[in-house]
Amino acid sequence: MKDKTDKKITVYEYEEKYSKKENNDKARKIFNLLAFALGVLILVALFSLFKDVYDINVYAGYAVGAVCLILFIILYIVPVIKIKKQDQFEVNASVYTAKKAKKHNEKVRLSLADKIIDIYLNADCSWYDSKKVEGLITAKQTGDNESLKLALNGIYEKDVKKAGNDIIVKSALKSGTYSAISQKDYTDALLVTAINLQMIKDIVYLYGFRPSDAKLMKIFTKVISNSLVAYGLGSVKVGTSVVKNLGDMVKGIPLLGSVISTVIDGSVQGLSNAVLTAVIGRQTINYLRKEYRLQNILDGVEFEQTDEEFELLVDNLKTALVEQKKHKSKSA
Repeated sequence: MKDKTDKKITVYEYEEKYSKKENNDKARKIFNLLAFALGVLILVALFSLFKDVYDINVYAGYAVGAVCLILFIILYIVPVIKIKKQDQFEVNASVYTAKKAKKHNEKVRLSLADKIIDIYLNADCSWYDSKKVEGLITAKQTGDNESLKLALNGIYEKDVKKAGNDIIVKSALKSGTYSAISQKDYTDALLVTAINLQMIKDIVYLYGFRPSDAKLMKIFTKVISNSLVAYGLGSVKVGTSVVKNLGDMVKGIPLLGSVISTVIDGSVQGLSNAVLTAVIGRQTINYLRKEYRLQNILDGVEFEQTDEEFELLVDNLKTALVEQKKHKSKSA
């Protein structure tokens, strides 16, 4: 995740080339609205499930209703809260906010190092290469920020990238196989939405930070549209050309194309939902990788004039004005 050029850029060049004018407050509000809409979709699907059982047996319906309430918490509330609570990098920095953003990003990097070390030492997972994490531990203990950055870069470039692709594949296969088995539209929508949210949460947990509010807004928009597509697939006949296009999309997604055919029997619905899930996962990772790369670039920008240099300039100006005033007094 290194910038292609070793030449440092100025903060003005960074602002012009990489910063985007985003209304964070507006993006946050729209994201919250989209998250609420997703919650409503899941509630409607769960209520439909409850109603089907209730119409058959009242007592069984009450039992399913209690289970649905628990599922709503697990499938919706927990993922959304965990996603929102994660740190995020500040990359849309201007000339006036760049220093503050760099300090914030440094704290986030230290937090990422702590999370990776904690997962490596205490969790039963094989995400990270042991030598890289040991280098990260040494850099953290010695307070060597530059070595810490390099260690993190190595971990994110290979280990995290590979683990992220694995999460996408597993989630896409779940979405495809479960929906291929399902016979009801609302069940498809529920499964696809729940799997998508869980996948986003897992990817964000893996990376240790979340995309910006504006990027989350785009991701959740895609989740809602995919949920609606999943709901409609059962009642719409899809032509062979669509099947071919979906197959081509699968081939373009790393790892997914080589294994999905062994699990999904070729039903349009299963394949469609698998691809829709994979696209969301890929988009999420692309946003995270881009923001990780941008914070690295921002960390290396050069300020054309430091605070100390500016203070010296002001002191010299003050001295010159005092001398000028004294000279005028003597002349008078």
